[in-house]
Amino acid sequence: MKKSGLVGFIVFIFLLSACSQGQSQQSNPNDLSWDEIKQQADGTTVNIHMWGGDEGINQYMDEWVAPRLKEQYNITLERVPMDTQNILQKLQSEKQAGKKDGTIDIVWVNGENFKNAKENGLLYGPFRDQLPNFNDYYDQDSLAFQYDFGTPTEGYEAPWGKVQFVFQYDSNKISNPPKSFDELQSWINENPGKFTYPNPDDFSGNAFLRQLLYATVDDPKEIIEEPFSNEYATKKAEPMWEYLRTIKPDLWRNGEHYPASLTELDRLYSQGDVWMTMGYNEARAEHLIEQGVFPESTRSFVMEPGSLGNTHFLAIPFNSSNKSGAMAAINFLLSPDAQYKKLEPTYWGDNTPISVDKLPEEQQKKFESLDRGETVLSTERLENSFLPEADSGYVEWIKENWKDEIIRNQ
Repeated sequence: MKKSGLVGFIVFIFLLSACSQGQSQQSNPNDLSWDEIKQQADGTTVNIHMWGGDEGINQYMDEWVAPRLKEQYNITLERVPMDTQNILQKLQSEKQAGKKDGTIDIVWVNGENFKNAKENGLLYGPFRDQLPNFNDYYDQDSLAFQYDFGTPTEGYEAPWGKVQFVFQYDSNKISNPPKSFDELQSWINENPGKFTYPNPDDFSGNAFLRQLLYATVDDPKEIIEEPFSNEYATKKAEPMWEYLRTIKPDLWRNGEHYPASLTELDRLYSQGDVWMTMGYNEARAEHLIEQGVFPESTRSFVMEPGSLGNTHFLAIPFNSSNKSGAMAAINFLLSPDAQYKKLEPTYWGDNTPISVDKLPEEQQKKFESLDRGETVLSTERLENSFLPEADSGYVEWIKENWKDEIIRNQ
């Protein structure tokens, strides 16, 4: 081989090697200006791993977000459906193996999963305060952004949305939905087989139990304000377990089987096997009606003592190989345009954590005039019923104890 050819070949191999290492050699975004972060993100691929159990959410990401992110930032967004717990297990395994160049760039996370990820060093940050859209359009002092189920966020996650737990029912079959858990118990007894709830390993099923826990103590503040402990939870939860044991014989399939997921419960509702479903999204029924999954007679309700609500977030794994791309993508997802589209019932209908009063006047009017759909309760009703989440320790505790208290305790 001629010398000039050899030199060219070496240069080619060097360039090929640099490209193959790709995004893993990016500079730390903490050391960069926002313009430099955007430049570094340009032309890259961002892999977002997130729960994929809601088709409206999936369509929002694939049909609306991805093409606009490509157009505005030249970023290719790859959505990978995966339960958050499995994501964290993957990250934990990679951390133990010393893998510095991971394949996950963004995770959708909150609550117990965020607490576990943060405590085990699975997240990159802090990064939130570098995002222009967060600084421009969000209340940076809001406790909803400073704490996640009682865990300080400290800039390791950025607020993406906020939701409240509501029940859906078929108004052609139920004229007056229950106003309390006592009334729900009576309704279940009078309509055997027409109600059930997901196994609390599922997030929605777990939220149903946490909602019930609030209702079976003298005052929800007892649970909200008290730090979690096994002893305290055991003491306060006995009325909840007794309630669940009481309604069990009149549940769908006599309480011998519980839906493994919200998707399964929704299917039972859409088929008319049960007359109610539920979910941690006050507007979720809109796109399900539009898609012909739920009957048009579907409506929503909340019960006393109130409706659980929380903020959900986006975070970046410690070993993301494209942290700049992840930050650029998250900044876009926090933008007024992306938040407005997410608020529309067309895809998702998810409520926004954005501070509308920080928006330009024209955008304020746009947000305030949006009709979220007939199944969505009024803003006033939702705000008046809002109850913050308690310590995230209750989530895992309920998972661990439900089988003993309800399944094995016949």
